[in-house]
Amino acid sequence: MGNVDQRAALEARHRTLEQAIAQEETRLHPDDDAIHELKKRKLAIKDQIARLSTASVH
Repeated sequence: MGNVDQRAALEARHRTLEQAIAQEETRLHPDDDAIHELKKRKLAIKDQIARLSTASVH
């Protein structure tokens, strides 16, 4: 998988996690632990995207 394809896949996962976070936050009693875990995963993916961007520049 090329960097462009890998980045697109990561961006799709990032959007999916964003949606999951938003959905959880709109619940009557949101699960703070679940939100925290989703945000950690989203940040890890954002870091991977940034590394790919940096790698493609060099």
